[in-house]
Amino acid sequence: MTEHPFLINLSYLFSQPTGLATYANNLYPYLKSLDPTLLISQSVPDFNCYPVPSDMTPAQGTKGNIKRLLWTQFQLAKIYQTTQASLLFSPIPEAPIYTACRYIITVHDLIPLRFPQRKSLLTLYFKFSFPRLLAQAEHILCNSQATADDLKNYFGISASKMTPTLLAYDQNHFYPYPNSDHSIPYFLYIGRPDPHKNLYRLITAFANLPNYQTYQLWIAGKSDPRYTPILKQQVSELGITEQVKFLDYVSYDALPKLLNNALALVFPSLWEGFGLPVLEAMACGTPVITSNLSSLSEVSGNAALLINPYQTTEITDAMNQIATDEKVRSQLQTFGLQRAKQFSWSKTAQETIEVLSRYL
Repeated sequence: MTEHPFLINLSYLFSQPTGLATYANNLYPYLKSLDPTLLISQSVPDFNCYPVPSDMTPAQGTKGNIKRLLWTQFQLAKIYQTTQASLLFSPIPEAPIYTACRYIITVHDLIPLRFPQRKSLLTLYFKFSFPRLLAQAEHILCNSQATADDLKNYFGISASKMTPTLLAYDQNHFYPYPNSDHSIPYFLYIGRPDPHKNLYRLITAFANLPNYQTYQLWIAGKSDPRYTPILKQQVSELGITEQVKFLDYVSYDALPKLLNNALALVFPSLWEGFGLPVLEAMACGTPVITSNLSSLSEVSGNAALLINPYQTTEITDAMNQIATDEKVRSQLQTFGLQRAKQFSWSKTAQETIEVLSRYL
């Protein structure tokens, strides 16, 4: 281990990555030039690694997240001290507070504050620990300008302390398939079933489609006992059980085929810090319907049909337009592919390296 090492906190990575883990997994290989020491549960070839427990991830649910938060405040602080580290980079908004630890964090969104949930550990964390975390940070990376604006509006963080570094996609993984199979015309949603994801309105909008029996709605994302049963009950009450498929978690390897074969990605979230599925769909040449709020228009530009996510009729109309108008589908495919080319992990990494280098 080098003297005064630069630490990267990867303690939350696990085998079924969603947005936050996808960001870290794609970013850290590009940071090798900074000679970091990875705080990670599994050894990574060609990197200095400091082993950490493997049971502190979202895979262990609330228990795992609580264990990681406690580890961060006590064990991580000790690791920083005993290794005589010079800086900690945490790709999630977690770091030791009330210590001499110098750190840079990435903030992805303020969803727990915008849509607070009673008895939610995350909401409590954002209310009581998060402000101190922001105050103590050397610098803050944000995954979009929308998130930077939120930090300014909610906490008064100055623009000079923040750098928006937009996320990206793997160009060798997400790309158009020459012979996509559209034999089953389905609309696709990818993500969690949390209320702010707006699946209730999406399902209603699908049920209101003219000739809805002709199409299917596929919902991809890990089921949640708090929300998924309610959505399945809604589907049953609307009489569209045959048309709506709940796919549960879909592996990273399976996502490109799922996107390529879809009529469109429908992502009507009420708020997002970035919205990776939108970018990944555009990279596959799949038409996108998404919200005109938060970062989603920032990501999609003019390459998607933007709707007011609170207006179910707008979601229905956009789905119907894509289903029935081949010209619109073709235009969105062309614009989406052009838009996606503006994003790359190497660009995200270079912007990140420029910030980290100023503090090393």
